[in-house]
Amino acid sequence: MRAVIIESKGAQPRLVEDADPALLDATEDATEGATVELDVLTSSYNYKDGMALAGKGIARSFPLIPGIDLIGRVTASSADAWDTGDLVILNGDGIGESRHGGFATRARVRPDALVRLPATLSPERAAAIGTAGFTAMLAVLRLQDAGLAPDDGDVLVTGASGGAGSIAIALLAARGYRVVASTGRGTENEEYLRQLGAAELIDRDEVGAEPGKPLQSQRWAGAIDGVGSTTLANVLAQTRWGGTVAAYGLAQGPDLPTTVLPFILRQVTLAGVNSVDAPLPLRQRAWDALADELDLDLLDWLTTTIGLSEVIDYAPRILAGQVRGRTVVDVAL
Repeated sequence: MRAVIIESKGAQPRLVEDADPALLDATEDATEGATVELDVLTSSYNYKDGMALAGKGIARSFPLIPGIDLIGRVTASSADAWDTGDLVILNGDGIGESRHGGFATRARVRPDALVRLPATLSPERAAAIGTAGFTAMLAVLRLQDAGLAPDDGDVLVTGASGGAGSIAIALLAARGYRVVASTGRGTENEEYLRQLGAAELIDRDEVGAEPGKPLQSQRWAGAIDGVGSTTLANVLAQTRWGGTVAAYGLAQGPDLPTTVLPFILRQVTLAGVNSVDAPLPLRQRAWDALADELDLDLLDWLTTTIGLSEVIDYAPRILAGQVRGRTVVDVAL
């Protein structure tokens, strides 16, 4: 078994070409309940993976195989829902954090969060969507369920050049929303973001440089935020009466320097998005929508592929914001 392994807290990750498959037994809940064994076909690279490999608090169980996504083929199953040969998707559910993840050629996982690979998606494209695209769709569904319509006004996407932000723009634009992209790399990425469907770009400092007033000029009918902290506080203060902000990330920080005023004077809703613990019906709903709505040619265009041998050195790049779009990890390379 080929795997990237973090042996202990603070240890440098390493690529092991002949890892003992018995390692898969040493993980949280490994012996509890039904399990599904997989050949990992491909994985993807997310911000969380960079944090785990850099020792920034994501890994919570050791030794650990990181990688919060995987696409695999079932090789054995004690769960009635899955048979040998089935192609499955797993995002989150603790893999790459407290359970062994997708940066390996084999995996043993719980069946509870597995989703069948849609017939219209190849394993590589499903990996390109990954947790980032899955999270983006969960955020879009939060806005949809809140009743946000395309003619209600502009929708802001922060962290627009990242994986989740990029796919959020594409999904919203395809649904007919006018999308405003907030980015710190506007000059570099303007063509890229407009190709995804952004109608307008703003510099991230407009919403994130410093805390503003608790209530500001109403600009956004809704928003998807992957940044948190001051940015999210200002976005809430700028959201129109009755608007919804779906928040999934904390790239700027976990704090939220705001007041209750946007919520009680403008009836703004802050809707959290948790891709790790999403229940299976919601997972299935999101993946069905992704398979139906996402432009696959656009997905291919925004995707880069690296090998498993490259994932350790890739961490500083993604943490520094030097990676845009999506990155697929070919576990055979």
